[in-house]
Amino acid sequence: MKNSCGALRASDEEKAVELAGWVNVRRDHGGLIFVDLRDRDGITQVVFAPDRASFSEAERLRHEDVIRVRGSVRRRPAGTENSKLPTGEIEVAVDELEVLNRSAVPPFQVNKDDDVDENLRMQYRYLDLRRGPLQHNLMLRHRIVKAMRDFFDERTFIEIETPMLIKSTPEGARDFLVPSRLHPGSFYALPQSPQLLKQILMIAGFGRYMQITRCMRDEDSRADRQTEFTQLDVELSFCTQEEVIEVMESCMRYVWKAALGVELPAFPRLSHAQAIATYGSDKPDLRFGLELQRVDEVFAQTEFAIFKSVLSADGAIIALRYPGGAALSRRDFDALVETAKQNGAKGMVWVALAPDGVKSSASKFIDESAVAKLREKAQAETGDAILLFADATDAALAVAGKMRNEVAERAGLRDPKTFAFAWITDFPLFEVDEATGKPAPSHHPFTAPADDQWTLLESDPFLMRAQHYDMVLNGYELGSGSIRIHKAEYQRKIFAMLGLSPEQVEDRFGFFLRALDYGAPPHGGMALGIDRIVMVAVGDANIRDVIAFPKNQLMRDVMMDAPSPVPEQLVRDLSLRIAPPKP
Repeated sequence: MKNSCGALRASDEEKAVELAGWVNVRRDHGGLIFVDLRDRDGITQVVFAPDRASFSEAERLRHEDVIRVRGSVRRRPAGTENSKLPTGEIEVAVDELEVLNRSAVPPFQVNKDDDVDENLRMQYRYLDLRRGPLQHNLMLRHRIVKAMRDFFDERTFIEIETPMLIKSTPEGARDFLVPSRLHPGSFYALPQSPQLLKQILMIAGFGRYMQITRCMRDEDSRADRQTEFTQLDVELSFCTQEEVIEVMESCMRYVWKAALGVELPAFPRLSHAQAIATYGSDKPDLRFGLELQRVDEVFAQTEFAIFKSVLSADGAIIALRYPGGAALSRRDFDALVETAKQNGAKGMVWVALAPDGVKSSASKFIDESAVAKLREKAQAETGDAILLFADATDAALAVAGKMRNEVAERAGLRDPKTFAFAWITDFPLFEVDEATGKPAPSHHPFTAPADDQWTLLESDPFLMRAQHYDMVLNGYELGSGSIRIHKAEYQRKIFAMLGLSPEQVEDRFGFFLRALDYGAPPHGGMALGIDRIVMVAVGDANIRDVIAFPKNQLMRDVMMDAPSPVPEQLVRDLSLRIAPPKP
């Protein structure tokens, strides 16, 4: 039976073993040939002696050749142990060598963590996936998903698969459409989520559903999002918001203990309004403080034109402490101002509390009294800097929130080994559609408002709060959930508020409304992004490093060369015609 390349220890001395894997490194020393043999479990050093028949074949071995060896385990000579490897106390003296396959010269070093162009890595993904960090990521992903399934199985949830070919029911993002050969001119959609299907499962009486499911959204890629992603999908009947939050928080605490060996404390909770006012974001990174402070009163009598005009327009001036920021040069501050502008700021004023005196980009308008008040409000100390953002309140808070993360990154406050979970609750039910100025769902149109708020639907919908909740971790939104509207008459009211005609409602959601008419129970649920969970768990900033076969930034699979043209006959079979590209 083959042994693992990561399992042998000193206690296995003199044991006859068989190992198989890839040549990670080959070294010739003093008539002996040493090979670090690698499989997914680790590396074992194997040794070829010149008096063995296998020696001449070992001389021809190269990186990534696939081999099988048989031999006996022995301790390494004193002083040659490798403390960096779990197998570092032993080696295998090879009696037999079988070369299973030769490798072409790899386009990059698999056994080194060199800086390789990402598109090259993805083109040769099968080589990239041989690297230890990526294998670690995917094995941790397996443990996380297994822990999720174990948790929900213990709580009597049922995993039910929902279809991948469904009706297009727009949920805020663009659908991927699949043309039907049997129904010319008609299309399936790939699911953005199983939202309506899992609600229908509650109407069907299953009560507790979960699924590890694939979802697709035709959106632009970014570092923490792919158009094709995996989520943990959960729905419960006869539940309150508090019960859903308890289940999902307990799940994550169970997962972190089972997969990472980390005990998580109870998750703090912030209202949406608190999160925005304190951190400038509804997905705040709570690994550090740096709470934003509104300092309008400090500049109530200012003659500084920028601040004066903002305050006269009922805007806000937001202060952000930069720990140790007084050590920055003027050139550094100029670069920081440019970063703020890239994040949406019209400008930024800085105050440096240097040991040899206060310096500022607006020193003419910020006197000693203002500095003292700013220092107190921002809880700043000598050696810190204070950054000031003036704009309409929402805009000033948003920029300050982005710069809070920038400052934390520069100050080394974002420890990837710290996990700061939180709940954000009390979201507005509607937000303003920038294109039309009319109400649009903050989450999706199936979210129920807070109790006793239906009366606001016609009089002031923007005051309505939702039974909606987000789980955030280290500045990332892991997922959203809500209590659902379970009565058809109320669901129709929401659709009408959103400007959908009865004909549009019937065409897009008629099947769902009919289901609600047949005794739908109160229900709610949540979905969490597994790719993003694993990304944060391993301390990575690129979601592609935790997905086996991701797309690149242009949403191409460069390994398979997809998307790609197909034979014209296949297009005709689908009753389609390819239009010429737009000029």
